[in-house]
Amino acid sequence: MKKEYTRWGIIATIFAATTINYIDRQALSVAAPVIREELEISNQQYGWIVSMFLFAYAFMQVVWGGVVDRIGPKKGFSIAVVWWSVASILHAFGQGFKSFAGFRFLLGMGEAGNYPAAIKSISEWFPEEERTKAVGILNMGPGMGAIIAPPLMAWLILSFGWRIAFVVTGLIGFVWLALWLRVYRTPEVSKAGKVEEDKTPWHHYFRLKEVWGIALSRFVSDGAFYFFVFWLPSYLMDTKGFNLVQIGLFAWIPFFASDIGSFSGGWTSGKLMDKGFSLNAARKIVIWIGAFLVTPVIFCLYVDDPYVALALISLALFSTQFKQASLFTLPIDLFPGRASSTVWGLSGSAGSFGAMLFTPFVGWMIDQWSYESVFIIVVLMHIASASIISLMVPNIKQLERTD
Repeated sequence: MKKEYTRWGIIATIFAATTINYIDRQALSVAAPVIREELEISNQQYGWIVSMFLFAYAFMQVVWGGVVDRIGPKKGFSIAVVWWSVASILHAFGQGFKSFAGFRFLLGMGEAGNYPAAIKSISEWFPEEERTKAVGILNMGPGMGAIIAPPLMAWLILSFGWRIAFVVTGLIGFVWLALWLRVYRTPEVSKAGKVEEDKTPWHHYFRLKEVWGIALSRFVSDGAFYFFVFWLPSYLMDTKGFNLVQIGLFAWIPFFASDIGSFSGGWTSGKLMDKGFSLNAARKIVIWIGAFLVTPVIFCLYVDDPYVALALISLALFSTQFKQASLFTLPIDLFPGRASSTVWGLSGSAGSFGAMLFTPFVGWMIDQWSYESVFIIVVLMHIASASIISLMVPNIKQLERTD
């Protein structure tokens, strides 16, 4: 009973960290319309600011993956949260394009530690049949952060100004740190036996097509999710006539849907396995259902009612996270716990690099044309992602070591 309490307490605390991670990440997108007007930052410059975050987030996931495998998730998570919280507070001192690009770069370096530490914890504490549930709960964090950020940031900006808003959101991480240091117990203390240390060099995993498959799948699809994370408030204001108050009231709804999708995707995969489907079939069915259910978002191009558009975007984010609940579990499915965060770091890095390239392209397309072409590309990205998994990861099962 104590073991059950400990591991579900740990995943609850990790969920809280991921929520805070996305509050800090989403804070700029909510404040962006105000900051861009005050500091005269163009759409394309804003795209590059976001890209700097993703560039740092991309290469640091590889670094954090190796670090967490060696020092463990307790220390790794603690360092990451302090780093990104300080970086978030620094946004209060932004003066223009260059300073915001630098602060976003620092934020990306710190926030990259969240998922490698979280995945490592799940791989050590949860059996195979419960991992998608745990990852589903973890992956509700981005949606919850995006739910909280719009009303919180809108209220803070309207009451105190955007600079104070960044200070307040940045300080939340230090509250979480005190909880984490109290709650977390290492597997060596809480469970019998000792987790074997992974001494395999990270470049070894590039020999495996499955690693390339997961990495390429995320490379082509992560940018689709980040489009909504970073551009949804601007889209609603630019094309649907929302003001800051309406952003605070309604922009959280699609991300609430994404949380439901994340939990549903994890639950569905586990339920399919309970009914006799193989691990391989269960994961891929969920991935393909999610990919296809994104496609109705294209109808945003043909509706004038902003609330219908918001409903379609909500379905798209539900479907995205439904899919990701299985996609994000693949590093744990394929590799032993001692290597899972390293493989996660490699695949997460690939996804962030793809998003880094896509984001300034989004800004350019919006400045040159409109949001229409972006929505079409977003749909195609998820279909391509699911296809890559089917082709390059033909059988999802734990791989033998080959070193």
